[in-house]
Amino acid sequence: MEKIYDVIIVGAGAAGLYAALQFDSDVKVLLLAKRELSLSNSSLAQGGVAAVLDKDNDNFKLHIADTLIAGKYKNDLAAIEVLVTEGPTDVLNLKKLGVAFDLDETGKMQMTLEAGHSRHRIVHHKDSTGKAITDVLIDNVKELPNVDVLENTMLYDIKKIAGGFTAFLLQNGKTFAVNSRYCIMATGGVGRVYAYTTNSAIATGDGITMAHNLGARIKHLSYIQFHPTAFAAEKDRERFLISEAVRGEGAVLLNCRGERFAFDYDKRGELAPRDVVSEAIMLEAKKTDSESFYLDITDKDPDFVKNRFPMIYARCLEENVDITKDRIPVFPCQHYLMGGIDVDLNAQSTIDGLYAAGECSHTGVHGANRLASNSLLEALVFSRRAAEDIMRRLKKGRAELCPPEEPAQPSGEELPSGYRTEIRKIMQSCHFVLPTPETVPEGLQRARRIAGELNRGNYKLTPDLVEAKSLAAVACIILQELM
Repeated sequence: MEKIYDVIIVGAGAAGLYAALQFDSDVKVLLLAKRELSLSNSSLAQGGVAAVLDKDNDNFKLHIADTLIAGKYKNDLAAIEVLVTEGPTDVLNLKKLGVAFDLDETGKMQMTLEAGHSRHRIVHHKDSTGKAITDVLIDNVKELPNVDVLENTMLYDIKKIAGGFTAFLLQNGKTFAVNSRYCIMATGGVGRVYAYTTNSAIATGDGITMAHNLGARIKHLSYIQFHPTAFAAEKDRERFLISEAVRGEGAVLLNCRGERFAFDYDKRGELAPRDVVSEAIMLEAKKTDSESFYLDITDKDPDFVKNRFPMIYARCLEENVDITKDRIPVFPCQHYLMGGIDVDLNAQSTIDGLYAAGECSHTGVHGANRLASNSLLEALVFSRRAAEDIMRRLKKGRAELCPPEEPAQPSGEELPSGYRTEIRKIMQSCHFVLPTPETVPEGLQRARRIAGELNRGNYKLTPDLVEAKSLAAVACIILQELM
């Protein structure tokens, strides 16, 4: 493996993978996956990708308006315009790369409706669009001779040096370092800072923490989206999602008494944006003194349901729920991060040469609440823009870099258990669907104490320590924003 690269991409979800595909063959790229390549939030995405592909029935202005409404008009309009106008080309490029989007009888890509959208514009592959996309991107990246891929490799620190960065890496208990002229953070979200999340196990905010330690501006990290319809499992920390598209295809939301109630809180009913539906559930829970809620799609043709949502159907069957016959138990949980490493329209952070794309970034596209299926689109558009900007800069010249010095090997005490559990309890109490500002000061104090103990302790460098430090840092940033 090389010791000097042009670009290091940290993270192998849709943003990281798509970025790797954009570089010329003479650009040396290192792509890091914290665990196996197949594990990412992107691969869990169910619904699809939003894009204006049917110009007869849709247009850019409508997509922009829907995004602004969902985001409570706290979005960056210039970023939305880039997303909406450039996004369709990237979606069509995915199709060229081999993504098998569902087609109608005429051979055109099928488009479904999701909450907050005024038109059918969500292209999809059944109910496992994210996996279909990432699987194809992985296959394409593996064919690139200029891209080295390291799986099960964690970035545990990054330093700015003259002409670039030194990345410190942990693999199989051993440390090593590489130098790079540019870095793209594509490390995903922060879901594991909560007790219950739809995010994968690796969503611990590492890239955001590393960028923050470098001095990059972090913006709106408290803009957390809670999805209203995660499967209400009894014990699982990672709760699988019942896609927005299920409601888009006609599922209704019921309370403990079997009554529809969403229209009591918003005229859009079940198809209101996610934050509105989540808040409606929490208010209805107070009203009925029950956290039992259900999605019901049993009035639809069973064959249609099985064919349209095969993954959700199979996953629910594992929980002894047949969605063609039974109501699906659901409840809100953490789902997505709208804030992150603040970037410009080329996805560059406030640190020269440091870029961020995907969920760890703050482009301003989503505002205070993400419109359904805009996330994969954002990952594609802004990771491509990051790569294009780096390409322009590389063509002007490459800074001279020397190989890095080897870091010390891990030593120290074992990390005691309990830190991560306490952080999750703090966040679940202080910043869930309905705000509880009175709990924030004490929560922040507790989170700062944990962060201090983790950073001062003589603990052995392990993935668990790195993630615990990240979760503590993320919790502190979020709670500080809320003060």
